[in-house]
Amino acid sequence: MLVGMEMPEFLASRPLIGMIHLPALPGAPRATQALDDVVAFALAEAAVLEDAGLDGAIVENVGDAPFFRDHVEPITTAAMGVIVREVRHATRMKVGVNILRNACEEALAIASVTGADFIRCNVVIGAYVTDQGIIQGCAAELARLRHRLDRDIAVLGDVHVKHAAPLFDVPIEDAAADLAERGGADAVIVSGARSPDPPSFERVERVRAAVDVPVLIGSGVGLDNVRDFYDRSDGVLIGEVDFKIDRQWGGASDRAAYAEAVRRAREAAPTQ
Repeated sequence: MLVGMEMPEFLASRPLIGMIHLPALPGAPRATQALDDVVAFALAEAAVLEDAGLDGAIVENVGDAPFFRDHVEPITTAAMGVIVREVRHATRMKVGVNILRNACEEALAIASVTGADFIRCNVVIGAYVTDQGIIQGCAAELARLRHRLDRDIAVLGDVHVKHAAPLFDVPIEDAAADLAERGGADAVIVSGARSPDPPSFERVERVRAAVDVPVLIGSGVGLDNVRDFYDRSDGVLIGEVDFKIDRQWGGASDRAAYAEAVRRAREAAPTQ
């Protein structure tokens, strides 16, 4: 966390955060829908997540694969801005922005002008080998942009992010400490190797012992383990196939499954 910034209240409340996985946006290779149709999908998803009891939702351009390494085309930024603004106006949940693969400055700018509350940034510090090539951290650029903006937006940063490997083998606890202390992340996200895979409990504990900011779980959370990970963390991101209609990755959300996850996580959950 950057010096002089306070912990966002929603991060201190151990949030349950759902995913609004968008279909391909205009300009993406797999795009088949007009922007108005994508907006309608996002609004329907937000309504499902809020009705299920989630505290927040991340709007993510998962349908745009294959992704750029960092900065995205102007049409993507424009489309995401429209979508996030509509979602923000339609829900009482906290709203986050993630522009894959690592367009964190664009996400932060969109959050600022739309009133969104936070962003997820896959690579804040360090360098990672990914299917997009080598992605380098953007902490310096993010910190300066945050300083110029007229409102603060929380940055949730991944440590040893999924679908990637660090270019040099820094122990995860050291990478997490640097992410919070030197990179300015307000929370650290711990994931498994790939989207369906959860992190080990030992991996989570190593990160929690290394930082003084909230530690969230970023992959592999399903109905069978949501309570275990919620008990061992400061919040969870939920969006795997357990929570999709017909278990379709990136598809429409299943309200009943999300509501059951909220019930299981919150039922007599211990105070951290």
